[in-house]
Amino acid sequence: MPICYAHSAENRPESDWQTLKNHAENVAALAAQFAEPFGAAEIARYTALLHDLGKYSEPFQNRLRGGKRVDHATAGAKEAITRWKMTGKLMAYCIAGHHAGLANGSGEGNNRSTLKERLAADIPALNPVWQAEIPLPEKIPLPPLKSNPKYPGFAQAFFTRMLYSCLVDADYLDTEAFYARLEGKAVARGGYPALDALQQAFNQHLQNVRADAKENSEGGQAELNRLRNDILDHAQRQAALPPGLFTLTVPTGGGKTYTSMAFALEHARQHGQRRIIYVIPFTSIIEQNAAEFRKAFGDLGEAVLEHHSTFDDRKLQERDTRDKLRHATENWDAPVIITTAVQFFESLFADRASRCRKLHNIANSIIILDEAQMLPLHLLRPVMAAIDELARNYRCSVVMCTATQPAINADNGFYGGFSDVREIAPDPARLYTALRRTTVRHIGNQSDAELLEHLTAQPQLLIIVNNRRHARSLYDSAKHLDGTYHLTTLMCAEHRSQVLETLRARLKAGEPCRLIATSLIEAGVDISFPRLMRAEAGADSIAQAAGRCNRENKWSAEDSEVLIFHPEETWKAPPELAANAACMRETLRNDGDLLAPKAMTAYFARIYDLNDLDKHHILDSLIANARRELNFPFQTIAEKCRVIESNYMLPLLIPYDKKAQDRIKALEHANHLGGLLRKLQRYTVQVPERSLRELLKEGV
Repeated sequence: MPICYAHSAENRPESDWQTLKNHAENVAALAAQFAEPFGAAEIARYTALLHDLGKYSEPFQNRLRGGKRVDHATAGAKEAITRWKMTGKLMAYCIAGHHAGLANGSGEGNNRSTLKERLAADIPALNPVWQAEIPLPEKIPLPPLKSNPKYPGFAQAFFTRMLYSCLVDADYLDTEAFYARLEGKAVARGGYPALDALQQAFNQHLQNVRADAKENSEGGQAELNRLRNDILDHAQRQAALPPGLFTLTVPTGGGKTYTSMAFALEHARQHGQRRIIYVIPFTSIIEQNAAEFRKAFGDLGEAVLEHHSTFDDRKLQERDTRDKLRHATENWDAPVIITTAVQFFESLFADRASRCRKLHNIANSIIILDEAQMLPLHLLRPVMAAIDELARNYRCSVVMCTATQPAINADNGFYGGFSDVREIAPDPARLYTALRRTTVRHIGNQSDAELLEHLTAQPQLLIIVNNRRHARSLYDSAKHLDGTYHLTTLMCAEHRSQVLETLRARLKAGEPCRLIATSLIEAGVDISFPRLMRAEAGADSIAQAAGRCNRENKWSAEDSEVLIFHPEETWKAPPELAANAACMRETLRNDGDLLAPKAMTAYFARIYDLNDLDKHHILDSLIANARRELNFPFQTIAEKCRVIESNYMLPLLIPYDKKAQDRIKALEHANHLGGLLRKLQRYTVQVPERSLRELLKEGV
């Protein structure tokens, strides 16, 4: 009986090559293991067994010996759909796309053939030995998906992507392991501490923090610490509630970061969930939260994985196996993941293997959506459908964590809104009153000259503007003043962290500290100024900005002013931001206290009325195509589902210091990039594609 191979080994005898039977069985075992948390082990196993069926052809075996490239993905897709009809079609999407990506079911594909076209193509004959090596059953059951009646077809499309994730991650891992064995190298994966151990370390850290705070605080600070402790203790008690959808509504300064993690660790312990995924809207504050959690976990801090960005693989065609591995950078196998909203939500609608391989590890997890009011408006309904799906069919608990809860629940009057959402904070309206730290006023137009006067008169002042050009211009005019600093997303994380350390030290010492920043300072950055000025923006942005003023309750709310201003016309806001600012002004006029929960609900209602919450009709296309024999437009949806639409952003590595320079140099010769790219996240700046071309043109 002839031996068929899956992978060759350069300059080695064929006895060292990996057989097809071995690869198929290894991938099948892994894929079944990955799909077990959402009840799909059986279908994942057979999808994996068939994924390389086309390698049983003579042309592919010749390819391993130096012949021409040949399609090996279509054969298994055809076999699945022939045997198992509609169940087989979901498998066929995954098998046919395990290198090229998930295709559209029919219609048109951009630079990629549709599944219908793939299945109609002629393929090489297969060596009949495959039937002995890959026995197949007559039937394969689909897991019992609980569909959302508002979005028929969504559950099946989402399941296909999760199944695809199990396949491509298993394929990557077995291929990686095969080549590592050949080279006598160990693959550094797994070996993370259990969540129980992390919880013990975290709880010990909390005890130490509380003891230190009790000893070293008085007056307003002591009262603030008591409130934070009450909030955290109450939230931990709610961890016994069944998995599902939750809100954590706590004003800025109430300790949301630690409270959400304390809830997640206890909830995971009580319900057997396996990881915590912390989703943050801004890359700029990931490093701060990651550092806080690593500090809290002590010696177990390496359990925290930061995942900011990844290589852009949209233009990659199928590559040789070794080259393909260079792009397989992340599968979220750590117990605590901290990632961006862009990475998280775009991955839920992605079509590429490198983006999708981590999805199966989201199942049976706790997802904390920090600053939940920043869910992307133009994708709000698809994103909500995905969140609902994770809770409905994948045993996830989702915590929407913010001081300004978006009004997206059914009981807010939001059509198709979330239902059965449990609040885990004690009485948010009471907390708002108890934690009020500032007075918000609108002071009308302010020229740059007038802003400079404020900076001159106030030795400790934070001014937040709406774009980097304005921030830089204002900084240039004020940098002669003692203690003047500037923060922007064009600084890498390491640089920003150093600036923030300096700012905190100066504020604590009572030294002059004047900061001009963009909105990156607003969400979650632990810093406290006595006074703050904010260019007009949405009410949620104003609320986040206010959280950087009198954060530790050192001054009275009346003295700690947040002054909203209209900047000069040179710095005119883009249309979307201008519309948000108009809703903010209307709310301020009609609803009184801008930051009160009732006013914030009214503000979000106005925002939702102004926006198309499924701008690209993603849900409509899924519903329509589900009725046409599950012809899901996977590729088209992935192309449209961009959280940031204006410019496609690319990660640029900055040789900021010697450590960064050495790691960048090491990339040139690395076979496995994941570990190096993790370490380089802190030296990454996101730049628009156009800007990168201009930098290259100038020879920078």
